Amino acid sequence: METRFEKNIADKKISLGTIITLSDLCVSELAGDCGMDFCWIDAEHAPHTIETVHRHLIALRGTGCAGLVRVRANDPMLIKPYLDLAPTGVIIPMVNTAEEAEKAVAACRYPTTGIRGCGVRRAVRYGAEDFFDYVKRSETEPMVIIQIEHIDAVRNLDEILEVPGVGSICIGPCDLSGSMNILNQMQDEKLNGILDEVCAKVKAKGKLLGTAAGDFPRWKARGVDWFAGISDWGAMAAGLKNFRKECEKSL
Repeated sequence: METRFEKNIADKKISLGTIITLSDLCVSELAGDCGMDFCWIDAEHAPHTIETVHRHLIALRGTGCAGLVRVRANDPMLIKPYLDLAPTGVIIPMVNTAEEAEKAVAACRYPTTGIRGCGVRRAVRYGAEDFFDYVKRSETEPMVIIQIEHIDAVRNLDEILEVPGVGSICIGPCDLSGSMNILNQMQDEKLNGILDEVCAKVKAKGKLLGTAAGDFPRWKARGVDWFAGISDWGAMAAGLKNFRKECEKSL
């Protein structure tokens, strides 16, 4: 089933999504049913296990919402079991050199182009799909998304963008600011100049551009293709605060 995320890419439309940090699969199912184009299931910072990630991906199935999984590190042995859960994309953090980008791509592809180990299960729909049809599809799926979130990655960006197999670049502005010793100072002029430069280079190379923070109109102007602008806990907190605010008007 084609997801809204994939259809938007084909139609050159921006995809909007949410970050999933809570373990209850209801939050991802709800996000999908409420029209989100993708869910960013965060296995880097959130206390997810591989079982909770699996459940979130199952909950998204049939909603039209894509599941993107952010892994904890650029480690082939760590990435491999998440690939076998058949996400739409895998987000790999802190990729700072072309060599690290090549390692990320290789981890997500079978031989002869990569080093991914073969242990199919959900990816072939438990035998419903022909293995060799799946292998052909796996040459481009899941999407390999690498994060540019350190000043070293910015310095090496030209070489990183030349690496074959990178499907999308995801900018991490907060960690990038931290590597510049201005942690979370999102209005800093130098930081925003660098973000503008990175986005321009990514778009010039024809790569998909994504991020998960900040002012949407500004990111839209930079050419973002996908934007995770709210988290499950953030949406809950905003809803509770708004509920309290509205009720207090009548107290």
